[in-house]
Amino acid sequence: MHTDIPMDRSEKKIFELETIEKLIDEQGGLAKTADIEALGIDYRRIITFVEEGKLRRVKNGYYTTTGSTYSEDQLIATMYPDGVLTMESALFAYGYLKKKPLGWSIAISKNTSKSRFKVEYPVVEPFYTEDDVLTLGVTELPFADGVMKIYTKDRLICDVIKYQEKMDREDFKEALRSYIDDDTKDVAELMSFAIERKVRKKVQMMIGIWL
Repeated sequence: MHTDIPMDRSEKKIFELETIEKLIDEQGGLAKTADIEALGIDYRRIITFVEEGKLRRVKNGYYTTTGSTYSEDQLIATMYPDGVLTMESALFAYGYLKKKPLGWSIAISKNTSKSRFKVEYPVVEPFYTEDDVLTLGVTELPFADGVMKIYTKDRLICDVIKYQEKMDREDFKEALRSYIDDDTKDVAELMSFAIERKVRKKVQMMIGIWL
């Protein structure tokens, strides 16, 4: 960061904060420590802004503003472009759940660094997955002024049944009812994914009688 305008210590601090906020805005809601330091701003200044509540540390080495100008959706899309919305997050996105989940369920390659999910905000629950399973039945939906990967409804409901024990009982029942009532469901695709996800018998038992 360079400027030819003479500034006292207080003015320089304000200028540095505005510079960081501009960087965060340009990068979709997040900035890395290295990117901030590349502007000539000392790491100690970053820490000061965090302590003063002017910046928020999202996770080690990543910062955002504290003015809530960036939605959780924007942060998720920026932090996990290789992730896939799954379970409750995907169910809510499809309107299968009325209540928004408290955290984000993201399917991700099992080979990704676990440190990516050591975040203070937003709350994220990773589902580490084999790469061939991760890409099975992936589509996209409009998300945070862009797009985000999400499983198709038919693939998703198979995972919901597969991981039933990880879900709230009422959410599980609401998800199944919503899928059964969805006129856009594809039963052939459902059964194909059920075989791939090794839940064919469960799908036939829980959903088949209603189809």
